[in-house]
Amino acid sequence: MAVLHQSLLRGKLPRGLHWADAVELIGHLGEVEAQGGEEFAFVVGTKRELFKRPHEPEFGIAEVSRLRRFLKGAGAESPTIAHVPPRQMVVVIDHHAARIFGDLAAAEDAPRQTAAIEPYDPHHFHHHLIHRKEAHYQGDRVPEDNTFYEEVAAALMPADTIVLIGHGTGKSSAVDVLIEYLKKHHIDISRRVEAHETVDLPALTEPEIISLAKRHMREPI
Repeated sequence: MAVLHQSLLRGKLPRGLHWADAVELIGHLGEVEAQGGEEFAFVVGTKRELFKRPHEPEFGIAEVSRLRRFLKGAGAESPTIAHVPPRQMVVVIDHHAARIFGDLAAAEDAPRQTAAIEPYDPHHFHHHLIHRKEAHYQGDRVPEDNTFYEEVAAALMPADTIVLIGHGTGKSSAVDVLIEYLKKHHIDISRRVEAHETVDLPALTEPEIISLAKRHMREPI
């Protein structure tokens, strides 16, 4: 990442820059915010600019040039990437909701919840995964909405390592569905999934879920 950062800031523009590498770099320096569809906001310090995910894996040269201008404009506000620790994310997910935890907070020694995502649910079929009884549906579960998994994928773009926690197996497991979705639509993110675990989520309290997320996180170096 440090080499790519310096290459974008000075010298000859890098060719063959992959979208996934650009997202990972901005995730280290700041934040990547999904705007819906193919648009994402790159945020570094007080600088914010919209970029569209290309249909091809690689950026066109014009977009690489625009990314350089963005990074130079954010220059003084950007942290030194060599000192940014790896970003870990733990996803606690079922078919009703996903909770995403970020790195351990040094002061509190507890994972920070960075996102809570629920499927689009106009008919209120879904219930929050905390303190809920299993709902009764015709069929195995509420019909799947891929926008749910796309939102989860967008939240995971800045992660270096990912752990997935859920319950059930096969189509009844949101973890298994998410893994297959990432392999099909976001292969770069799927490669960063280092482990997944199956537990009885509905039986866990919120403190137990937070403790479970923490157990999968390494202390920052």
